[in-house]
Amino acid sequence: MNQPASETASAWQRLPEVIRKAGLRLTRQRLLLAKLLFEDGENRHTTAAELVRQARQSGEHISMATIYNTLHQFVELGLLRQVVIDSRAAYFDTNTGDHHHFFHEDSGRLEDIDSHDIRIGKIPAPPDDSRIRRVDVVIHLQNKPARRRNSAA
Repeated sequence: MNQPASETASAWQRLPEVIRKAGLRLTRQRLLLAKLLFEDGENRHTTAAELVRQARQSGEHISMATIYNTLHQFVELGLLRQVVIDSRAAYFDTNTGDHHHFFHEDSGRLEDIDSHDIRIGKIPAPPDDSRIRRVDVVIHLQNKPARRRNSAA
């Protein structure tokens, strides 16, 4: 089920405590990225490149490496979920609840699908030394080609 936006807002409110408990410092960069991700309370999908752009628009210069490191720390803390589209694209989702995604290839937009809207019939058993933690379904979409009108000349 999708995580309500109020849970995303509470992620923003509890972030300083979560960061401290994880043994991380509350740096200016971490707080700025947390603000960009969580402050408005809306569920969102973003990329590291989008966050670099937003940080620069706010007057801050944060390196791509710092952004990736912080995003991965937030994933490890359970504040974000990483959605890998392919080897070139990873999105970070503030909705950490159980759900899946549509990926609009033409626009690069990621859209939530409620977990109840997808049924998975059979999942292979994992190897003996592992367990299934989560199943992610990403459905890739393309815009339909525009219909051509028949023109009589």
